[in-house]
Amino acid sequence: MPSLREKKTAKKKEEILQSAISLITEKGYHNTTMEDIAAKLLMTKGSVYYYFKDKQDLLYQSYKMLLENSINRFNEVMKYSLPVDEKLRKAMQAHTEYLITQKNGFETGMKPEHFFDGVELLVILDLRSEYATCFDEIITAGIEANLFKEMDIKIVRNLILGALNWVIQWYSPDGNKNKEELAETISNHLMCILIKS
Repeated sequence: MPSLREKKTAKKKEEILQSAISLITEKGYHNTTMEDIAAKLLMTKGSVYYYFKDKQDLLYQSYKMLLENSINRFNEVMKYSLPVDEKLRKAMQAHTEYLITQKNGFETGMKPEHFFDGVELLVILDLRSEYATCFDEIITAGIEANLFKEMDIKIVRNLILGALNWVIQWYSPDGNKNKEELAETISNHLMCILIKS
């Protein structure tokens, strides 16, 4: 179990990451400096460097955090005592809500090869692959339970995740649905692809 000090450090790191994501989205990666990030947080630049070695590390850690949180949220949904189809519906809802909440970070990470290479890129791609596998497994379980149609699992998973991820391109907080209502509506439509009639 993490100590109080470790919890405080983790919380501070997340606070820095959230501010950095917001600034990078607003100003662009190349136009954002560590000084900008520190100023937004009312911290010294040295304090930011205590947590992250440079701007690249900060960007990498932020996107890695988003992907790890996405996997954790999916796994939490899988613990529910629900039929497979309802678990998938809830997983899609959780994905959409988190995507909208963390819109800036996910926009920055849409094309990781533009920002990362070497080990960093491999870690990011592995996490994305792990998340995709979560969906493959639940779709497979739905087919085996005779709830979903027989289908090409990878194609359907890519259709679902592609549709969900595109939400950040058109979602507006001024729309007539809040993020929870929107997530429910989208997941209901996407379930029609899978459910046996």
